[in-house]
Amino acid sequence: MKRKEMTKIVLTDQAGLTAQQAKQQLEQVGANELVAAKKPALWRQVIRHLSDVSSMVLLFAVGLASYMAIAQGGGWTKPVVIGVILVINVIIGLYQEASAEKALAALQSMSLPTTTVRRDGVAQTLAAKEVVPGDLVLLKAGDQVPADGVVLESTNLAIDEAVLTGESVPVVKIKLSDQSAVATEQQVFSGTAVTAGTAVVQVTTTGMATELGQIAGLLNKTKKRATPLQSRLNRLSGWLTTFAVLGGLVIFGLSIWMQNQGLADSLMIGISLAVAAVPETLPIIVTISLAHGVKRMAKRNAIMRRVNAVETIGGVDVIASDKTGTLTQNQMTITHYWTPTAKQAMPADQLDSAGKDLMRYLGLATNAEIQLVNGQEETHGDPTELAIVRWLDAHGFSRQQFEKTAPRVAEDPFDSTKKTMATIHQLADGQQLVIVKGAFDRLPISWTSDQAAAAKRVHDEFGRQALRVLSVGYKVLPTAATQDWADLTKDLTFAGLVGIIDPPRPEVIPAIREAKRAGIKPVMITGDHMVTASAIAKEIGLLTPGQLVMSGDELRTLSDAELAAQIEDIAVYARVSPTDKIRIVQAWQQAGKTVAMTGDGVNDAPALKAADVGIAMGITGTEVSKGAADMVLTDDNFATIIAAVREGRTVYQNILKAVEFLVGVNFAQIFLMVGAVLMGWGAPLLAEQLLLINVLADGIPGFYISREPGEKEAMAQPPVSNDESLFARGLGGRLAIRAVTFTILTLGIYAIGRFGLTAGQTTLGMTMVFLVLAVGSMIDIYAIKDRQPLTLASLKRNPVLNGAMLIAIAVVIAIATIPGLQGMFGLVTMPAIAWLIVIPAMFIPTIILEIAKRWQRRSAQLLTTEID
Repeated sequence: MKRKEMTKIVLTDQAGLTAQQAKQQLEQVGANELVAAKKPALWRQVIRHLSDVSSMVLLFAVGLASYMAIAQGGGWTKPVVIGVILVINVIIGLYQEASAEKALAALQSMSLPTTTVRRDGVAQTLAAKEVVPGDLVLLKAGDQVPADGVVLESTNLAIDEAVLTGESVPVVKIKLSDQSAVATEQQVFSGTAVTAGTAVVQVTTTGMATELGQIAGLLNKTKKRATPLQSRLNRLSGWLTTFAVLGGLVIFGLSIWMQNQGLADSLMIGISLAVAAVPETLPIIVTISLAHGVKRMAKRNAIMRRVNAVETIGGVDVIASDKTGTLTQNQMTITHYWTPTAKQAMPADQLDSAGKDLMRYLGLATNAEIQLVNGQEETHGDPTELAIVRWLDAHGFSRQQFEKTAPRVAEDPFDSTKKTMATIHQLADGQQLVIVKGAFDRLPISWTSDQAAAAKRVHDEFGRQALRVLSVGYKVLPTAATQDWADLTKDLTFAGLVGIIDPPRPEVIPAIREAKRAGIKPVMITGDHMVTASAIAKEIGLLTPGQLVMSGDELRTLSDAELAAQIEDIAVYARVSPTDKIRIVQAWQQAGKTVAMTGDGVNDAPALKAADVGIAMGITGTEVSKGAADMVLTDDNFATIIAAVREGRTVYQNILKAVEFLVGVNFAQIFLMVGAVLMGWGAPLLAEQLLLINVLADGIPGFYISREPGEKEAMAQPPVSNDESLFARGLGGRLAIRAVTFTILTLGIYAIGRFGLTAGQTTLGMTMVFLVLAVGSMIDIYAIKDRQPLTLASLKRNPVLNGAMLIAIAVVIAIATIPGLQGMFGLVTMPAIAWLIVIPAMFIPTIILEIAKRWQRRSAQLLTTEID
């Protein structure tokens, strides 16, 4: 990551700050802690939720219903029920917000409670938040750095900066030698960990001014976009509100003008229409669908931290994935080796005699260990050396086994300057074996020209394959050899070299293929080298001909317009910074795409928050990245993301089915009410009856549509675009068929009951319409829940829905037949002839929907045949 420049350092006296100086600094710069953005007051959050379009419609309905209850001296059922639904919706929204934003809390928890500083010449332990610029901090292996600073003294100091840079290799730090310019290797940063050595560090910045604080600031400023589902439901609410307002005005005027009704009765009809226009249970059904998706995804190793992201992950167009541990195994592995006797490189699983010698030399000069602790693998050592240990183990060998015949007697540790490591081993014949392993160009080998050329050819070939090359040389000396390492390690015999890489996960290749089939573009964003990133990307099928690889340096030279022009063609970004990642995410979003991004370090947190779906690694990820993410992978596996996409698409399909189930009848209710008033019949249903249909008859079965399994063709379709309407892909047509069917049917049933079976008795017509609308809309959920033609198997597939249907139908019939309940809802007992009309009418919408479904499928098949 790009870091701020330091041009001048005022050195503190070696005794450190005085207590008075520290106090003054603390008062001036503040505590060494991260500050979260101030949250809006609870009342502001409530108002924001109430300002949602659907909430405002419900508020309007509550107000009118309350006015009518007061004006008529009773009838508080409507305002209470609508008010309870409104309160539940607000509570759900507040709960989701409260549980979603925890990234800053995780960042703050990274601050150590205590650290060691030198003040007044005395080392003392104090709270980390009391550290101030100028303090001398004493660090040792295992410590966490409490603030940004420069190294004044060091002994073999190495710092793990993975939380900031994403790089897993510790960074060697050196002491400050030139005060005019401070290099990165002379700086330490808050939140990083000391892996080796000791140091005295002078603090330069604390709190929000540190590198960690800058990331916290980005988190404070970075805002989530509204999810596509939220946007579509808001647009739907807007449409319904428009219909409700226009319909209410029409009915209000017609009631006064055509039927000479008073203001109170006209307002009551307006309330009925408002209730009919709003699918009160839809927000709850959506939440239940998302929650059910959360449970299903958890079983697939994807933990959802933000409920709305369940739907969003199903609609992603771009998955920007880190390489290490997500696309790869996060386990350095020897894949090939070469010895001077071989004509070409050999696969690591094919071991000849020269290869066994090479393995023996590598094993003897290795310090890494792998142990099983309580059934779990526990590793100790450098990733490269761990690869050697695994190679030995794969062939049934171990370092301990080799050391029985050649115990180690001395070691010259690896050094970043010389880039080699040397060991001396005692042989049984009294001689000593010297082994040197390290960088190919640093081994002092006695080459012949042919050997040098052959080794160079293999080395370069490994490099082109993005393999990390480790070379080995050796020689045998008398026991009384010199103890000068430079003399001991010259004129070596070349034993061979190995190629090491973090290989791709085997399940990633088919997952990439499935992602592309689903219309999703996978992109690699990594801090690794371009060569390594490109090689892995090609191997897994992510980087294909015509796609580009871009470094962070190249990216920063592009303007936003230039990046936007190339964004579709770039498949791999290497050596990128946190701000680069945010810029990439936002460039895709500005192109109208829904973006998912993976990450595991603190440096990834801002981009995870900026993405539509931030995905953190559960195994290697920091708490900060998990806190900023919407989804956490418990197995750090790219294939799990694709499984989550499949589940997300299923959730979205089920939500669309719920919309179709609820909204189609709601439109029919509006047309029924307006049509009946236009005909001079007055309101065919009371507000209580409409509310009962919306909440009980439609709501209860709708709750269980979330349990429908995914459609077979879900992953063969392109993602839903951000600007795509809820009514796209045939939903609008199906809603129209359903709304027209129910409108004509219910108007006809009302006319038969009121004018055919009685001499203008409104209550019988009202009761017949209530039963047909309530039970009929429940039955046709079977035609809605499956895009395939209805079969006996699909009827049995969701037993919970079947049970809910039976309960809801039983309750509706009980209300229509039990005298006490009839009176509460304005219904009457129907004669037998009315039942003979009502029961068949209940199935008419389902029959029509099934006919339309089969006709549409047949038309699509004929069109496909003509194209072929």
